[in-house]
Amino acid sequence: MKWLRGGMRMRATVKAGAVPGLPMVMRTFGGITTLVVAVNIVGVIVVGLLQVALNSDATPHQRTVVGIVGAIYGLAAITFGATTGFVLQARTLRWLARERVPTHAEARRALRNPLDLATLTGALWLLGAVVMGVLAATLRARASEIIALSGGLVLAGLTTAGITYLVAVRLGRPITVLALMVYPPTEAVIFAMRARLLLIWLLATGVPLLGIVLILSSPPGHSDIIGAGLFAAVVALVVGAITFAMLARSITEPLRIMVAALQRVGQGQLDTAVPVDAVGEIGMLQRGINEMVAGLRERERIQVLFGRHVGTSVAQEAIHGGLTLGGEACDVVALFVDITGSTKLTHESDPREFIAILNRFFRIVVSAVEHNGGLVNKFEGDAALCVFGAPVVLDDPTTAALRAARAIRDEVYANGELDLGIGVASGPVIAGQIGAASRLEYTVIGDAVNEAARLTDLAKRVDGRILASGTTVEAAAPAEQQHWIRGRAVRLRGRASATRTYRCAVPAAEDIGA
Repeated sequence: MKWLRGGMRMRATVKAGAVPGLPMVMRTFGGITTLVVAVNIVGVIVVGLLQVALNSDATPHQRTVVGIVGAIYGLAAITFGATTGFVLQARTLRWLARERVPTHAEARRALRNPLDLATLTGALWLLGAVVMGVLAATLRARASEIIALSGGLVLAGLTTAGITYLVAVRLGRPITVLALMVYPPTEAVIFAMRARLLLIWLLATGVPLLGIVLILSSPPGHSDIIGAGLFAAVVALVVGAITFAMLARSITEPLRIMVAALQRVGQGQLDTAVPVDAVGEIGMLQRGINEMVAGLRERERIQVLFGRHVGTSVAQEAIHGGLTLGGEACDVVALFVDITGSTKLTHESDPREFIAILNRFFRIVVSAVEHNGGLVNKFEGDAALCVFGAPVVLDDPTTAALRAARAIRDEVYANGELDLGIGVASGPVIAGQIGAASRLEYTVIGDAVNEAARLTDLAKRVDGRILASGTTVEAAAPAEQQHWIRGRAVRLRGRASATRTYRCAVPAAEDIGA
């Protein structure tokens, strides 16, 4: 399944034109081949200079034979290595040139290119050590000279192989990115970072230092041991510095990119993505960051959808406090709003147009209620129940509810599409989650809700289309009370005592019949 998802990402990348074209791929492979050849040539020159310094007392015949054979083998080995290396990389070139998704095996093989090149380089140097050792024995060189010649070639080969690996990793990064889309770094593909660091240290520092030790411990008879040792020390310093600079860059550069990405994520930029261009632990970390950001995006999307269904305040309360089937008694202000004549509208309007009218109406309701800190608890056909004071506690829920009621009425009148009635009442209720563990709904149950619904029915027949209970208006701020006119006491269905009411006058510029 992971391979399929990776293949889909790879195919999308190809279609989007983000995959390097054939010329760029050729430049990448050509650059790797060229630098690998250059590294091996440098290694040959360094070894040759050391051997000349250590064996300055050799006969002219010995020098000539060793020089000719060494040059011939070096040229043949470099030619063979360059050709073989390009053939190894050409396996990757096939699927990329055809712009197709690589198989799992092809992707893994592409990731193994650096190791294959390093192994090929080391094998050719090892073979060279055997050839030159046999040649030295044929020329009747002393055993110490044979060991020094062959050992020097082996040590140089190991160092060259290590540098080859780093060069191939660095220059082959565009191919690595594409291969990792199909073969994600769920494990260290080659070897772990600890082993990698140890190996690089051995090849770039340990092996050159061992060569210096062997030079300085050579038996008597060599004319320029001190000079050769100093030369080898300089080479070791240069090689070590270059190697560790490349290694440090291969680690710090992706880490810097990941730190910058995490900073952007912390600022809320959830469209951030980190290129996965390394195998092993760094690649796993890059992939983990991308999966984390994807999870955050999914969480945000779910939170938005959840908030749209239950209300932003309920969603935040559920996220922070969890969802439970418990409830609590609290004092709230209930606002009930209902459309007048909706049944007639359903017969006279096109269904799509009717739904559009309802959505515009509820958009007004939601905006006014949330602007004043309330919760649109539920939609009931063409009506809505809104709550102020739960689940989020407000300093002055009565003033907020009355202000929201006026805002809804004024904007609905301004649109001129609908007539409505609004009832506002306050009192104790039971608030909490009801339902089953698999399907919960936050709601409020109590006399204040029933009273608001009854007042809504009466409000449809009074000027201003809003009725509020006396206890609600009298508990509001003085500035809000100025918008309300005391009305008569009414006996609401289901209530034993009469309810004192207040109505909200229509602004002079408004017309109820609009």
